[in-house]
Amino acid sequence: MLAVVTLWLAAQRESRAQADFPPEGQILDIDGIAVHAVVMGQGPDVVLIHGSSGNTRDMTFALAPLLAKSFRVIVFDRPGLGYSQSFNADGETIVEQADILQRAAAQLGADKPIVAGQSYGGSVALAWAVTRPEDISALALIAPAAVPWETPLDSFNRVSSTAWGSAVLLPLITAFVPDWYVEKALDTVFAPQKAPEGYARHFGPGLTLRRASMHANAKQRANLLDEVTELEPRYPEISVPTEIVHGTADTTVGLDWHSRRLRDRIPGAELVELQGIGHMPQVVAAPEVAAAIARAAHRAGLR
Repeated sequence: MLAVVTLWLAAQRESRAQADFPPEGQILDIDGIAVHAVVMGQGPDVVLIHGSSGNTRDMTFALAPLLAKSFRVIVFDRPGLGYSQSFNADGETIVEQADILQRAAAQLGADKPIVAGQSYGGSVALAWAVTRPEDISALALIAPAAVPWETPLDSFNRVSSTAWGSAVLLPLITAFVPDWYVEKALDTVFAPQKAPEGYARHFGPGLTLRRASMHANAKQRANLLDEVTELEPRYPEISVPTEIVHGTADTTVGLDWHSRRLRDRIPGAELVELQGIGHMPQVVAAPEVAAAIARAAHRAGLR
């Protein structure tokens, strides 16, 4: 009986989340795979790729509207998250994600966009630059997970990536973990800052708590270290102008371990260190991130 009630409550909560936070943009068909894209503004094309457990709303809260004053901004949901479809039962690799998002951008007429990604999205942006160099004008990386790390995968994502975790643990979380708990947990992600007023209401915690989204995210996270380890030796091949933005107080993706090392691996890369900023510069330091993207555009001859 508990299992039946749990599944019913989980389904009800997912329906409410999708009703309260519907797609912000359009659903593209990329060879039978649905990709959710939000497009705003006019000018040179910029693609924004969100991080782990995110969706388009993370970027549309502050950064995308700011960039839209000078650029045509395309914000994607990564596969399995938000309203983009998952297509790999083992978890979409960063190379696969770069491929489908590049094809989605091309369908929108963005053949050589500036590509900007935050955290896990930075890994996808790096994969785009390495594997699809003819389809990118410049690269902007925001607190990117870029250099192979030594810390183990956290227990939640380790369990959630398994079939058992998907069948047993995730329905319980979807059914019973309240939105206020997720909203409170956002402050941990933003630390030492707090999530800005209105961010949680815009972001939609219920979208993150859907079973399929948590499972897709966990599988991607479980595979990420091996994928970054394989990709990292190819960073010197990146030839487009590259700007990196990273907070000095980021304890989620360390500045010294990732971005300072990455700067030395990509020819001509420039690094801006944001004093006292944590892991979410695209929200709490959006003007500084927008300025870095504008510099990348200028270096690429787009401004």
